[in-house]
Amino acid sequence: MATIVAPRESKVAGDTATPRRGRGRAGQIVLFVLLLAFTALFLYPLVWLIAASLKPAGQVFDNSLIPHTWRFSNYVEVWDQLPLLHWIFTSVAIAFLAAALVSISSSVVAFGFAYFRFPGRGFLFGLVLATMMLPASVTMIPTYLIWKQTGLLGTWVPLFGANLFGSAFYIFLQRQFFLGLPRELFEAARIDGSSYWQMFWRIAMPLSIPSFVIVFLFEFQASWNNFQGALIYLNSGSVNGFTAPLGVAYAMTKYSPTNGGHADYQYVMVASLLVTLPMLILFSFGQRYFIEGVATQGRKG
Repeated sequence: MATIVAPRESKVAGDTATPRRGRGRAGQIVLFVLLLAFTALFLYPLVWLIAASLKPAGQVFDNSLIPHTWRFSNYVEVWDQLPLLHWIFTSVAIAFLAAALVSISSSVVAFGFAYFRFPGRGFLFGLVLATMMLPASVTMIPTYLIWKQTGLLGTWVPLFGANLFGSAFYIFLQRQFFLGLPRELFEAARIDGSSYWQMFWRIAMPLSIPSFVIVFLFEFQASWNNFQGALIYLNSGSVNGFTAPLGVAYAMTKYSPTNGGHADYQYVMVASLLVTLPMLILFSFGQRYFIEGVATQGRKG
């Protein structure tokens, strides 16, 4: 009996496994097609920008992804048309200062909230988080008046000076990372005679490099794309002192036929493409820290 029943059971198991494999492969194919569709959707603006940057003025907005007339000279002429190097240098300098300052200051505050136990800690941390509920439009005029009283309008300082006091979101992010560190490490360091500052720099910071890099990249991107801040604080100065977003907006106005321009928007497309390259390079180098930070937070959860 056993030798007769066993083959029937294996045959039934094989029959049920085959449809499951088929459904699994069909699901994978559908998922793959969806991923390709969304990838094409997200890449379309970049491909369009690259194509438009290689066209003559009269064909920039024809929505063709393959230029009818190729003009590689746009990438040479744009440097004579616009002060791109000045714009990129200004943006890189301001973004680096803003990212470095907010990363360090937020980490110091976050370490204090994560390590020290004191009365009212939860209430103070709640006040810090409550500042995220204030829209930027609410604090825009008071902030402008403060910088006006200091006499720093028209300089870089208003674009990164506030980062000396940290950011509520980054403080929250860093605090959650610090809370996952073993407290025994800090207690052992205290027994060895380390100060709180040494504990922060020698233990907390080396172990929190992934979250520190994530904060740095987030703020660098935010500062790089900060058109409104540059428009408020740098618009009255020289064109060479503009940031990249403000410079691209200036180029749009410069070449607009309503302002006496000749509709040479191909230079605007080249400038727009070139000012995106630093962020692409930066995020390509920081990608592994994103993955490591997400994996670490996942292990904690």
